[in-house]
Amino acid sequence: MLNVLYMKEALLEAEKAYYKGEVPIGAIIVYQDRIIARAHNLKEERQDPTAHAEILAIQEAAQYLKSWRLNGATIYVTLEPCPMCAGALVQARVDTLVFGAWDGKAGAAGTLMNITHFSRFNHQLEVFGGIQEEACKSLIQRFFNQRR
Repeated sequence: MLNVLYMKEALLEAEKAYYKGEVPIGAIIVYQDRIIARAHNLKEERQDPTAHAEILAIQEAAQYLKSWRLNGATIYVTLEPCPMCAGALVQARVDTLVFGAWDGKAGAAGTLMNITHFSRFNHQLEVFGGIQEEACKSLIQRFFNQRR
């Protein structure tokens, strides 16, 4: 289930965002051992506050599967999802979340709150955090250090 190579693919997506001047977060969605969606942040390019990597990957995966229900899917994302993205993962019925760096400012999969395990929702995700954490964290730190 956990595959470090998939996180490396998510990191490649994050690098695309980095070179576009976007906050470098990347995501891929895997279904039946196959990448069915890949995305990176595009908030600045689209001037859309919802254009997070996770949301864009969910949309692409739903189109691929021709269903909003992503049961059986795993998302790999370089940063712990924010509340919006964690909620979208619950709504999409994604089975598993694998993320790289923990987010002390907006993390909603265990750091500040845990939307992915909220018992009153009708779906919870299996969550693995800190996968390839140093690589994911260093890309984000490099981005913000250059902005300061």
